[in-house]
Amino acid sequence: MTNAVKKILVADDDKNICELIRLYLQKEGFETVLAYDGEEALAQFRSTAPDLVLLDMMMPRLDGSQVCREIRRVSQIPIIVVTAKGETFDKVLMLELGADDYVVKPIDTKELVARIKAVLRRSDPNQGTCDKEVVFPHMSINLTNFELKLDGKAIDIPPKELELLFFLASHPNRVFTRDQLLQQVWDFDYFGDSRTVDVHVKRLREKLAGFEAFWQIKTVCRVGYKFEVKA
Repeated sequence: MTNAVKKILVADDDKNICELIRLYLQKEGFETVLAYDGEEALAQFRSTAPDLVLLDMMMPRLDGSQVCREIRRVSQIPIIVVTAKGETFDKVLMLELGADDYVVKPIDTKELVARIKAVLRRSDPNQGTCDKEVVFPHMSINLTNFELKLDGKAIDIPPKELELLFFLASHPNRVFTRDQLLQQVWDFDYFGDSRTVDVHVKRLREKLAGFEAFWQIKTVCRVGYKFEVKA
């Protein structure tokens, strides 16, 4: 991460939770912007240009899924969902809409801060001092610039998807379990479930469709995934 102060938009209709998160984030050196409904969250996003959004799912006027969808139409800013809805369906829905992480209430503030810092590290294009790039036929993945190119064309991709692809492609033909991928790609002891990996692989496959003759992310039954390079 750079030395610049990071701005975080906290969107939750519970003002007590907003204030609690604000206090902890300010203690950690973050600037905070608060919103108490979905429409206000979008307005603050557009006017304040935050570096990350903490987004509740159940809000008046617009719910979290609608806010996430609208943000993803124009930006790949990191989004962490913070919600009382812990069902697998809700997690998968938000991840498929483009959320980078999912935290279930009640909030452990230390865990939340760790997740925020990890997501910001992954999304910071200035981190590191040397290029990290892997190149295959028709594809290049640059982790320093957070850039994916297919046939020379830059592809819009969220940071977490790119980092997962980079890790797999950096170890061609090697199989990793879902738990190993969670540990390697999610930067810290991830508290989620393995469906997180499945959702991100699904989205990557959609972006990489059409190049299976050269390479692909392959499912290894009852084990996990590998980046298979064709001979």
